[in-house]
Amino acid sequence: MSAEGSWRELPGDPGLVRTTLATDGAPWVGTPGGRPVPRFARDAALDRVLCSLQARFGPQRWWPAETPFEVIVGAVLTQHTSWRNVRLALESLRALVPLTPATLASMEPDALARAIRPSGSYRVKARRLQSVSRWYLRVGGLAALARAPLESLRAGLLTVHGVGPETADAILCHAAGRATPVVDAYARRVLERHGLIPAGLPYERIRSELILGLEPSQVVFEEFHALCVRVGYDHCKPQPRCLTCPAPTPTLTVD
Repeated sequence: MSAEGSWRELPGDPGLVRTTLATDGAPWVGTPGGRPVPRFARDAALDRVLCSLQARFGPQRWWPAETPFEVIVGAVLTQHTSWRNVRLALESLRALVPLTPATLASMEPDALARAIRPSGSYRVKARRLQSVSRWYLRVGGLAALARAPLESLRAGLLTVHGVGPETADAILCHAAGRATPVVDAYARRVLERHGLIPAGLPYERIRSELILGLEPSQVVFEEFHALCVRVGYDHCKPQPRCLTCPAPTPTLTVD
């Protein structure tokens, strides 16, 4: 790897291999298969909620992306915005340059910012994309992300500019295929409103509880996040729509 501004791709990086899997014509990166998960969690109440969501929505087979590296880009772009805006930003970026870590790491910052403008906070996100792209190249790409000890890898990722716990876990779970739960706002609402965790629990405590409580299967961790997002879009909003929600009636309503 050379100086800032002249980064090179990693030879044979599996993170740049395009997926051949698709749902409704859209490419996705995730655990192959798509069969229903028979059991999500050791805790009966959590398992009942997730199985109910799966029964309504089916296997989600997430994350929508063409390559694992694109998952990483999407995880940064989705900060504080909707996936619709992320999709527009990705389309704009793909039309301009190859979506690879060396390209983004070397790109002129203003040009990168303009390309991702639909995602909002585009100058900030451009700096974050370059930081995470350079980190990805320094650590050795997807092969390193897939085999390094999870907690030390996560700790290193959390030192990257603009990467917090939620973004780090999204990258590790959906791009690198690591069993770490993503505790976004949707997941927190689902867990709190069904009395599965106390309100206001810190992120790392919720993550620890889920690592212990979810079944130790990669597809379970991926589907947990995807199903929480799916129900969150239509039902588990800041003002909940419990009457139409496929999950069991909450025992605790927050907000």
